[in-house]
Amino acid sequence: MFFKREISSKFESKGLYAPLEELVEQKKYLPYIKQRHNNITSDQTGDIRSAFKGRGMEFEEVRLYGFGDDVRDIDWRVTARHGNTYTKVFSEEKDREVYVVLDLSPYMVFGTKKELKSVAASKLAAMLGWQSVINKDRFGLLLYDGVVTRLFKAQNNQKSLMSILKNISQTSKNILYKYATEYDEANILDPLKYLQYSIKSRAVVFVISDFKNTTDDAYKALVTLSKKCKVYCINVYDYIEEVPPESGEYSAQYGRDELKFDTSPLEFKEVYFQYFAKKRKVIECFCKKFGCQYVGIRTDKPLYKQLKIFG
Repeated sequence: MFFKREISSKFESKGLYAPLEELVEQKKYLPYIKQRHNNITSDQTGDIRSAFKGRGMEFEEVRLYGFGDDVRDIDWRVTARHGNTYTKVFSEEKDREVYVVLDLSPYMVFGTKKELKSVAASKLAAMLGWQSVINKDRFGLLLYDGVVTRLFKAQNNQKSLMSILKNISQTSKNILYKYATEYDEANILDPLKYLQYSIKSRAVVFVISDFKNTTDDAYKALVTLSKKCKVYCINVYDYIEEVPPESGEYSAQYGRDELKFDTSPLEFKEVYFQYFAKKRKVIECFCKKFGCQYVGIRTDKPLYKQLKIFG
């Protein structure tokens, strides 16, 4: 059986799971991602401005407003008290924590072109991990397989990252044995709840999932996280979840249930397209409303070209 033999070559995975070699390879794509340089070159901050550090700064002092200062940083209370315009000064937070919530539940074991959603999600997590190491941020991961959440605490070294990548690779292989019908209640609430109560403020959280089985409680946990952290919702979806299948008769199976359908009618194509577009719109609108950043990733396109979070 294919799933029982050891697969050592990256070319033998056929997009069904994420070999460690492919996760390590994601490092080579970082130069293609837009980055901004930082004038600070201390050991803590690194030579490249972290892609995960926006205006998330620590308060340092208040001083007189000067030409070129951001008007959003004006301290209106001090200004009113003294009669002159004062601005808040912030220093960039050092040793920032970056966490990825990686959804590798059986629902992510789906794909029609190039690779499964679980494989694309694993590669994205690896890419974020390598970016963190380069930026000298502390990188951690919450790995969810549909039942168990495994926590890898944020650390700022390559040895820790390699351990994380090995676990991602093994989990992406293990879930091939599992079936989504056995995990109908699976959702990313548990890892989100953990972060909600334990993560530091001003950390950065990347949630990588297809968000198909996201409950109201999971959305509430995301809202809570967004109030103290910078949250990215990376929505991984397959080609066929955006483009209706070609005209013809098809059969689909879910567990023991089998469905046959004809995709030729124009009405079917329109309903099909709207169904998946509406699901993506839900998470997009949620992100817009609560200050999260939405990133859509289609599995058959180059991942690094779609990861528009750097720079």
